[in-house]
Amino acid sequence: MSSHQCRRMDQPLHLVHVKILAADLLSLTVRHTSPTTFLRCGRRVARAELVGVVVSRDRREKFLRFLVDDGTGCVPCILWLNHQYLNARTSSGPSSDHDPTAEMALKMSEEVRLGTLLRVRGKIASYRGAIQITVRDVVPEKDPNSEVLHWLQCVRLAKECYDLPPRSAQGRT
Repeated sequence: MSSHQCRRMDQPLHLVHVKILAADLLSLTVRHTSPTTFLRCGRRVARAELVGVVVSRDRREKFLRFLVDDGTGCVPCILWLNHQYLNARTSSGPSSDHDPTAEMALKMSEEVRLGTLLRVRGKIASYRGAIQITVRDVVPEKDPNSEVLHWLQCVRLAKECYDLPPRSAQGRT
């Protein structure tokens, strides 16, 4: 979405993965409704995209929890793994329970290594009062400049799109 489109159409931010810095993500306003909602300058956001280095990794049977540091803060991320698929792989013989989603999650979990620069996209969630990302996809970044480019895109989009008041609030004084 270009900044011009954002200004013209007042795109709902909750429909897109908002490119965001950790400090901005961790400072979203949390509304404890059902389901929990997150606000940025009065506009609801539900999904996020961040780029940073993996600084912590904790693999369990059902999930992989890791921290991504983009220089402004560390964002907890959780990648859910299908434990039935993992158990089927370790048992002998072919499995009739082929789960492509679990297979993708397993492949993504292998990309999450300490010191790796990653692009992470997912749903913004709250767990025990802290904001985290429930991971949808993980992409290793080969070009170290991608982190700086992400920073620049975040700053530009915040100024020209994300931090503009919602259209309904623009006419009020």
